[in-house]
Amino acid sequence: MHSPTLEEIAHLEEIRRLHAEIRGTIEERLKFFRTILDRGSSRELFMELVFCLLTPQSKARQSGRALQRLLDGDCLFCGEYDEIRARLNIVRFRNKKAAYILEAREMFCSDNGVDFRKYIEGFASVPELRRDIAGRVKGIGFKEASHFLRNIGLGRDIAILDRHILKNLAKLGVIKSVPSAMTNRHYLEIESAMKDFSRNSGIPLDHLDFVLWYRETRDIFK
Repeated sequence: MHSPTLEEIAHLEEIRRLHAEIRGTIEERLKFFRTILDRGSSRELFMELVFCLLTPQSKARQSGRALQRLLDGDCLFCGEYDEIRARLNIVRFRNKKAAYILEAREMFCSDNGVDFRKYIEGFASVPELRRDIAGRVKGIGFKEASHFLRNIGLGRDIAILDRHILKNLAKLGVIKSVPSAMTNRHYLEIESAMKDFSRNSGIPLDHLDFVLWYRETRDIFK
């Protein structure tokens, strides 16, 4: 069994302090996310998926602004490729992301598409749903699928392993180093280690993501 170093113990103490400081805000955010699944339409749920499509290699708030630009221009559900691409000029890889949005829209929002809410509700477990989303939607991997599910209130037992989280897991001794790339199998292994750390630290898994993100960015968004 790994014996924590003094540095890792200091990091853990800071994480616990930060959790106590922002716990109320975290709980408010998670409560809000649950209302999206409870009350949101298929289109509102799809908007959250698009937000997560925009986040790779782009900041969360910038991705949120890009999504709002699509909505303000009535492009998200009606726009053509060039219109969508033009409004994504504040995020990276806008060409690919515009194409991903169009393909996902055809899949879930067209007359011949699958009702997105019914699709989400058709799975017996969140891990099964995550795996299907990551395999079905271009531009969405396990990280983005986990982010989406957390943002609609289904993130209690899954982890969003972005670079901020991985960096802090390495500092805490949960993983040896930040991987340069991850297979789905590797993702699940790190997620399992993060769950063990969550239990041992007394910080719920869906709180831990926010705490580690806040430690790096001093921001709580989504």
